[in-house]
Amino acid sequence: MNPHPFFSNRKVVFLLASFCCLLWASSYPAIKNGYAMFSIAPTDVPSKMVFAGFRFLFAGALLLLGAALSRRNILALSWQNVRQVTALGLVQTSIHYVFFYIGLAYTTGVKSSIMNATGTFFSVLLAHFIYRNDRLTTNKVLGCLIGFAGVMVVNFNRDLLDFNFTLLGEGFVVIAAFILAAASIYGKKISQKMDSIILAGYQLAIGGAVLVAAGYGSGGSLTGFTLASSLLLGYLVLLSSLAFGLWTILLKYNRVGLVTVFNFLVPIFGAILSAMFLGETVLEWKNLAALAFVCAGIWLVTKEPRPALPLICPKPC
Repeated sequence: MNPHPFFSNRKVVFLLASFCCLLWASSYPAIKNGYAMFSIAPTDVPSKMVFAGFRFLFAGALLLLGAALSRRNILALSWQNVRQVTALGLVQTSIHYVFFYIGLAYTTGVKSSIMNATGTFFSVLLAHFIYRNDRLTTNKVLGCLIGFAGVMVVNFNRDLLDFNFTLLGEGFVVIAAFILAAASIYGKKISQKMDSIILAGYQLAIGGAVLVAAGYGSGGSLTGFTLASSLLLGYLVLLSSLAFGLWTILLKYNRVGLVTVFNFLVPIFGAILSAMFLGETVLEWKNLAALAFVCAGIWLVTKEPRPALPLICPKPC
């Protein structure tokens, strides 16, 4: 892994990773409003797949267009590159979101957000066994636990959570989190030999196209296009292209555990943005406590030293 003078700077990583998480968090109220605008029922998974598919298909196309306008050769792909980006798109976008949306249909949003946060633990654990310079340490483990505690606190309700576990509900959300964590590790490996923006563009476009085809093939649809709904879909496309593009670059030049720990910020930002755009309450002790826990967890993880040791690969990289 070759460090970058800009994207490997700790302050830059903090700001850009936090910005990506803010963008992803804004998708929660945007998607909820999108379901209403496009008249998508809560249990209509095929139509949700179509909605998500168009979002990622256009986001990938936008990234590829930007790469082409900046004079990058987006067609200079070897057959190995084609196979790799296709596999990444199928796993990181298509399969991941199939499991996530099905799981979301069979459990509550509160439990889904908590279960989905396990992806950060999966990323840190997988990185520990794959990268010699991304080992688990006391500070890293403690930081992850404190950050996860913040995610737990922000999602507490008056019933103190119902921990009934089902395969189609909570199980599928956890599977989706693991798939995304593993795909991020694979994506980092590919990005070492491929332009990060082109990689993100192709994987989003391919994964989105598969979601659209699968959604329509299983009876889904997307109707109700108006100026407002089209602008909202356009915003989702823009945030996805920008967030995924920046995130891919950060993963290319930094340790996986250092970047993915910022995922804890997504539910925190989501709570704040939900208060702003959905009228939900945010100035509660649990939300303020969660912010404190998450910030402390991020500080513990990012204060780790960065030893310059080589990447462990099962075969020559």
